[in-house]
Amino acid sequence: MKPFVLKRDDLIFLHRLIYKMRNPPTKFDEKAFIKKGRDYLFKYAEDNVGPLSPERRMFLKGLLIGIGALAVVSVLPVLGYLNQPEITLKDFPWMIVTDSDGNPIEASKLPVNNPAILVFQYPMQGDITFLINIGDKNGNPVAVPSTTVTIPENGATYTFPGGVGPNKSIVAYSAICQHLGCIPPEIHYYPPNLVQPNGPFPNYIPSDVYNIIVSQGINYGVIHCDCHGSTYDPYKGANVVTGPTVRPLPYVQLYWDPNTDYLYAVGMNPNAPVILGRSNDLSGFATLSSYDENTGCSKLLLQKGQTPTNCYTRLLTSFGNPFQQQG
Repeated sequence: MKPFVLKRDDLIFLHRLIYKMRNPPTKFDEKAFIKKGRDYLFKYAEDNVGPLSPERRMFLKGLLIGIGALAVVSVLPVLGYLNQPEITLKDFPWMIVTDSDGNPIEASKLPVNNPAILVFQYPMQGDITFLINIGDKNGNPVAVPSTTVTIPENGATYTFPGGVGPNKSIVAYSAICQHLGCIPPEIHYYPPNLVQPNGPFPNYIPSDVYNIIVSQGINYGVIHCDCHGSTYDPYKGANVVTGPTVRPLPYVQLYWDPNTDYLYAVGMNPNAPVILGRSNDLSGFATLSSYDENTGCSKLLLQKGQTPTNCYTRLLTSFGNPFQQQG
């Protein structure tokens, strides 16, 4: 019998699920679970976290089978055990963005309008963040201006400072949809030349959403979630283009060092919505493996060619290019 192994994505999913279970407006009904078993759990997960892929459904089923020797009611304490207490950082860490081999990313070499899903984790483990170099339909980088972003949920506003890098075209936004927490590839960046209606999953932009994009004059691509249709404008601070989300994607503040061309993740805006499933952006379930508890990863600029030994966040490229996946 193979050991029951939790993958990173499974843990992220469990953290979101348990957050919903404990949140009073979406509290898990233990009596219904005892009565209906996994059917109730599946429906609850789909209603509150997002559509269950066959793999995710098998994961939940495997979790239940893996603890099958226990009474059904014991499932909740086991799930609670997986949800370790949150850790809270004193300040946002200063993390250099590296490639998968640990070499610092050079901003001038980051492809423009790259349809491949590039994410890094910040500020904590599992907090996946898009890294996007925005361009026009011809593939030329465009400067992303500072803008005021409105939160439809409550009408509050905050300022997105704009892009960074040699062309001021590089931005970073949470890769966790603010509606129900769907993650790549269900949510990803659509470069302007690939914004088309009714494409194959996971590139499906419904015609009505496409018409809204066109009517609003959105020329530099969108971030769209295929789970339920939420759309965000990365050129305007990831503000909401279409619901059902009522919250923009929170952004990660980047710093570009012109002397080395290196990029750093340095903070988040406390006035923006928090990362979905978090009590606040400085709290999470685990720090990054490179986090230095002694220094707190305070501001530190690397020299050209210097390889970071701590305080770095690597690009995760395992999500790949969803457009290529569909041939």
